[in-house]
Amino acid sequence: MQERTATSANRRLLSVDSARAIAVFAMFAAHIGPPAKPEGAGYLLVAFDGRAPAVFTLIAGLSLTLSRGGTQPRPPLTGTLRATLVRCAVLAVLGMALAELRSGIAVILTFFAVYFLTAEPLARLRTRALIAVAAISVVLGPVLSYSLGPYLGHRAAGRGGYPGFDAVTSWPGFIEALDTLLVSGAYPWLTYFPYVIVGMALGRVANLTRPGTARRLIGWGALAVLAGHGLSALALGPAGGRAALLDAIAHSHAFAMNFPDPVEAVLARQAGAIPSTSWAWLLVDDPYSQTPFETIANIGAGWLLIGLAVAACRHHVLELLLRPLAVVGTMGLSVYTLHVLARAELQPQHGWPTLGAFCGVSLVGCAIWAYAFRGTSLGRGPLEWALQTITPVRKAPTPESRTTQESLTLRG
Repeated sequence: MQERTATSANRRLLSVDSARAIAVFAMFAAHIGPPAKPEGAGYLLVAFDGRAPAVFTLIAGLSLTLSRGGTQPRPPLTGTLRATLVRCAVLAVLGMALAELRSGIAVILTFFAVYFLTAEPLARLRTRALIAVAAISVVLGPVLSYSLGPYLGHRAAGRGGYPGFDAVTSWPGFIEALDTLLVSGAYPWLTYFPYVIVGMALGRVANLTRPGTARRLIGWGALAVLAGHGLSALALGPAGGRAALLDAIAHSHAFAMNFPDPVEAVLARQAGAIPSTSWAWLLVDDPYSQTPFETIANIGAGWLLIGLAVAACRHHVLELLLRPLAVVGTMGLSVYTLHVLARAELQPQHGWPTLGAFCGVSLVGCAIWAYAFRGTSLGRGPLEWALQTITPVRKAPTPESRTTQESLTLRG
C-alpha cells in the first residue's frame, strides 16, 4: 500500500514538473525563438504565443496547493509565513537585478513575489470559497485593470513595464513600481494573479493520482480554450465589438489606422495589454491582452497541458521520455534565471537554432546537475536549494514529505 502511494505521488510530481518545463521552454520560444507565424513549424509557436507565463503562473498556484496537502489540505506548518516573506523578498530582489541587465525580457520574478505574498491568506480558505474567488477574479481582475487605467495615466498607452532597482532607491520609483506590479506591468497582479488562484483551486479539487483526472483535465481544458477564443470571436464579429474598437482607435489611436490590422497595432504598443479607451477592448483574446476571454483560454491551455502530462505519466515508455523534462521542471527558477543572463550576455539571434540550443543545453545541464548532486537537497537546483536553505520550515516527517523527498532523489 505504501509503495503504491509513493508511486502515485512520484507520477503526480513528474507530471507537474514536466508541464512546468514545457512552460519554461515556451518562454524560451517567446524570448529567443523565431516569430510566431501560422506556417509550418510556426503553428506550434502560435499555439504557445502568450500562454507561457500564464501557464507557468497557474502551475505555480497548483504546486503551492500540492505542497500543502492538495485535495486534503493540512494546517500551515510552523514558520510558513516567515518563510514566505523571505522567499518573496529574495524573488523580488532577484527579479529587479535581472531587469537591470536590460536583456529585453520582461522579467516575471518580481511579480511572482507579489503573487506568492498575496496567495498566503488565500491558501487558508475552504475549497468552495477558493473556487469562488478564482472564478470572480478571472473577470474582475481585467475589469478593474481597465477601469483604473485612466486614473493612473494608462488610458491609451503606458503599460507593459517591469520594475528595476528604482523601486527601492527612490520614493517616486517605489510608487511607479507599485503601479507596475499591481496594474500596468507586463504581468500585473490584477490580471495574472487569477492564474495563481485557479491553480490553487485546481490542486484542491483534482487528484492527479486518479486515473480519470487526466481525461477530465483534457476535456475541460479543451472546452475552456474553445470557449475563450470562440466567445471572443462572436463578440468581436456578429455582436459588433470590432466596429466599436475601430471607432475607438480612430478617436484615440489614430496612428494605428495606417496599419493592416489597427487592433494588433494598438496592442503591440501596449505590450499586449488593452488600453482603456473602449469597453470593447475587454472582448479581444490576443496574446498578452489580459482580458477575461484570453484568461479563460489560457487557463484551458494550462489544464490541457497538465492533463496530457498526467496521462503520459501513466504509460511506462512516455513516463521515461518525460523524466528529462521533469528534471528541468524541478529547476525552473534556476533555468529561467540563467536564460535571462544568457540572453543579456550573449545577445543571440532569434530563430530555431538558438531556441534548440537553449532547450538542449537546459536538458543536458539539468540532467548533469541532478546526477552530480543526486540524493542531496542541492539536486533540486542551485537557486531552489538556496531558497529552501535560507527559509527552513519546521515540520515533522510524514509519509507525504518522505515520498516527496524520495521522488526528488529518483529524478537524479
